[in-house]
Amino acid sequence: MRLTFHQLRLLLAVSREGSVSRAAQRLHLTQPTLSAQLRQLAEQVGLPLFERVGRRLHLTAAGRVVLDTANRVEQELERLDETLAELRGDVVGRLRLAVVSTAETFIPRLLGDFRRERPAVEVSLAVLNRDAVIRRLADNLDDLYIMSRPPQAPPVVATPFLSNPLVVVASTAHPLAGCRRKLEIEAIAAEEFVLREPGSGTRQAAEQFFAAHGLALRPRLELGSNEAVKQAVAGGLGLSLLSAHALAHAVDEGIAVLRVEGTPLPTQWQVVYPAGKRLTPLAGAFLEFLRERAAELEHSAQARLDAARR
Repeated sequence: MRLTFHQLRLLLAVSREGSVSRAAQRLHLTQPTLSAQLRQLAEQVGLPLFERVGRRLHLTAAGRVVLDTANRVEQELERLDETLAELRGDVVGRLRLAVVSTAETFIPRLLGDFRRERPAVEVSLAVLNRDAVIRRLADNLDDLYIMSRPPQAPPVVATPFLSNPLVVVASTAHPLAGCRRKLEIEAIAAEEFVLREPGSGTRQAAEQFFAAHGLALRPRLELGSNEAVKQAVAGGLGLSLLSAHALAHAVDEGIAVLRVEGTPLPTQWQVVYPAGKRLTPLAGAFLEFLRERAAELEHSAQARLDAARR
């Protein structure tokens, strides 16, 4: 069996588009030409690669095996391009990142700075909830993943690069917002909370914080983004636990940080990738860039905390 990378690229395109016609359009081929080449590939494999269910194409077991190989070949060729570029002194390639939505407060800005230093680099960024990021991690769809709580499975390499202090926040109109002394956690135990969805890093941290004191959270709302949580808190719908990195304009948004014993909770932002994965030179360069910028980001987060506590 002599498969070519051109044939594997065709299979990748059809799998990603979910349609021969859309894949043909993306590849600038006619649909009959692409269909004929896919039939030739299936004949070489000796097994059907797709089956049609309704109006969509679905990979067969043989198709999934060949597709997995096609993905690995594509990644190796991209890695080769980047390694050769590094040897030439160039910095090029595509950096694929998936980050939990809490990191949207600082990662896009850092990516902009990174690209200004390396204008030939292309970047794709997926901002998702934690469960969706972990699914992408399990499928090895990206170069790097950024979250505060790496999963137990699949096995991963996790590198902390930035502190992620979590603080209790309330509306500036809340009676506790003006309190200058440290509050015992019991003082907020009767309060209702606005929380992220179950499974999110901040939700898990909040539940563990209360459980460690023998207390339970009282959820009032569950929302899918930090921005929605902040708006609900500012509107007086409850307290919440948020990252200091999400409080760039806390005072203007009507949000105050409460001085609660045991907070800020000391969590860490971490760069994560599957165990055994070889980082591309570009991914390694971005990881080093994050480490270099960490001190500046931590200083900014502390300044936000100080402003929100006044």
